[in-house]
Amino acid sequence: MNKIFALAKKELHSYFSSPIAYIILIVMLSLFNVFFFMIIDQNREVSLRDVFQLMEFMLVFFIPLLTMRLFSEEKSNGTMEFLLTAPLTHSMIVLGKYLSLLVFYSLLIGLTGIYYLIVEYFAEPDPFSMLSGYLGIWLEGAFFIAVGLLASSWTSNQIIAAIVSYLILFSLYFSSSFTQYTDGSAKQFLIQMSTHTHLENFGIGIITPSDVVYYVAGIVLCLVLTRLSIDNRLWH
Repeated sequence: MNKIFALAKKELHSYFSSPIAYIILIVMLSLFNVFFFMIIDQNREVSLRDVFQLMEFMLVFFIPLLTMRLFSEEKSNGTMEFLLTAPLTHSMIVLGKYLSLLVFYSLLIGLTGIYYLIVEYFAEPDPFSMLSGYLGIWLEGAFFIAVGLLASSWTSNQIIAAIVSYLILFSLYFSSSFTQYTDGSAKQFLIQMSTHTHLENFGIGIITPSDVVYYVAGIVLCLVLTRLSIDNRLWH
């Protein structure tokens, strides 16, 4: 575990050594803040449900920009082979890189916790639905990061990694939009595949095992596939 944390710390330091981390953090927080006040002013509801849904949509756009460099940069710089021969297992490498961005994302979501304090100051919100919504958006971001990590392990080109991430995330986000063209089991499958479906439950304070399993299983699947990608050198 110490090696995983050490790698994650190194990745975080590398990330904050470049301006992109600060730019994305500032831009995302600024947009979150603007839309938070717009939604609260328009809806006049003691709820962050619509805020979480908007955050979800924005994460689809921003997270691939965060994850595209995780493995692609190593390959393009020629340091991937050095990393693979370091005294680390391939699983440790995958987990270390994943953990580094998960910490960054957790910081981002943590900074939006002031929304709850603002709403609570002016009204009496349901604490459980608020915390449930935050849990849902955190799990969704963790899932999106795992998808981006997987895409980055497939190529040495950061732009291609971002495009592949966009294709996967947009497919998951908009899958329920195609239910009008299907019925029966196919329709139910598309509904269950949609990230929007599962986050919606969290946003209204409903936490079900199926929703939690959806995110956790997605994260584990992506991490396992990333490990296999690294093992088999799929970028060659």
